[in-house]
Amino acid sequence: MTLEERCRSITLLLSDVDGVLTNGQITLDNQGIESKAFHVRDGMGIKLWQKAGFQFGMITLRSTQSLKVRAAELGIEILRQGVPDKLTVLKQILAELKLTRDRVCYLGDDLPDLPVIRAVGLGIAVPDACSEVRQAAHYTTQERGGGGAVREVIELILKAQCRWTDVIQTYL
Repeated sequence: MTLEERCRSITLLLSDVDGVLTNGQITLDNQGIESKAFHVRDGMGIKLWQKAGFQFGMITLRSTQSLKVRAAELGIEILRQGVPDKLTVLKQILAELKLTRDRVCYLGDDLPDLPVIRAVGLGIAVPDACSEVRQAAHYTTQERGGGGAVREVIELILKAQCRWTDVIQTYL
């Protein structure tokens, strides 16, 4: 199956956070409070994805208030933090949404993402992902994690579905 064919069936986009939606660095202040930096174009991409009628979700090993705030800003309802077994969570989400795996795209960068990347219809790695994830992925982004990789994937999928022009029409 070609990349374009895989893209055409995607209706749910799930992503890891650290190393995909962020650059992977962890910043702690003197009180031990963590902060994250998100790329604005990824946020815009997520809004465009939602505008197309699709859902976006995040699955991450870590739990932070900053991620909860960012998810709320973007209207993301699927947020699973503190998840040691991402494949089990994927199965739960699929059952809740009554979706099959071939309808899901997952973006990841490290070993905890590997089972999910192998399980979904479209597995995506960022360029600095570990070699096992890059090898298992159907596609590796040009943009780095925290640098617009999520937006790149959203454009890729929406263009393959011939929906990109309609979604961005209000900006043209």
